[in-house]
Amino acid sequence: MSILVFAEHDNASIKKATLCTIAAAQEIGGDITVLVAGLNCSAAADAAAKISGVSKVLLADNAAYEHQLGENIAPLVAELAADYEYVLSPATTTGKNFLPRTAALLDVNMLSEITAVISADTFERPIYAGNAIATVKTSESKKVISVRATAFDAVAEEGGSASVESVDAAHDAGVSSFVGEELAKSDRPELTSASIVVSGGRALANSENFELLYSLADKMGAAVGASRAAVDAGYVPNDMQVGQTGKIVAPDLYLACGISGAIQHLAGMKDSKVIAAINTDPEAPIASIADYYLEADLFQAVPEMTSKL
Repeated sequence: MSILVFAEHDNASIKKATLCTIAAAQEIGGDITVLVAGLNCSAAADAAAKISGVSKVLLADNAAYEHQLGENIAPLVAELAADYEYVLSPATTTGKNFLPRTAALLDVNMLSEITAVISADTFERPIYAGNAIATVKTSESKKVISVRATAFDAVAEEGGSASVESVDAAHDAGVSSFVGEELAKSDRPELTSASIVVSGGRALANSENFELLYSLADKMGAAVGASRAAVDAGYVPNDMQVGQTGKIVAPDLYLACGISGAIQHLAGMKDSKVIAAINTDPEAPIASIADYYLEADLFQAVPEMTSKL
């Protein structure tokens, strides 16, 4: 079996979500090829070649792929897919943008956000906001699959020695263009890859009170997240949202402060290794999944925790 994995990168290194997707590909079994598409991204291709378990790296270095627009990436992947039985991508914003387009171009059904590989044609994926797990068997001859990265342990970044081949194909659909981006700058770890996440909810009442969590997170070396209620209230920007409609995280420790635990939020963090919560309500839904539950006022508990670190 042959597998093509689309790589997400920053032109110099490969992102963790791709390493987790390669882990899923290894569970399927077969030769794994990694596609690195972008502009001036040869360093990322060299990094991909060193990943354990990768047989070959395809480098599509072209201005059309600089910002990985879905309209341009999809035909590239569809063209390359002719030589592969599987096409895999992380279930990130980039993957969710181009992969359904790729499946449409290939005229096949797509499997979204798999969390386990049962066999070469059978997979598990969450449904109903993660409250149920569906086992899905596909009969498609070419399988297009997005992978929920938090469900798989990342493969080693070193240990491989794959060859790098250039791809000349240049697809510019001309129907979209990159306007700009505004990146959130922070010295804290990236939310989706942090080993510790401290999150706050509506109970924090305003943006100023989030400073309590920032102080605690800095002491713990943690990233800071938030519930949708806190984001919708304007306490924090939406790139901090954890949940079904936000970011999916699975850190070693998830600390929820003033979060009741709506199912949409739980869907985004319940795969965390250890879940701790601080809440005044003993009946809050998050109590049912928390490994440690402190029934207390967060405005007293959080400063005390910070002072003891």
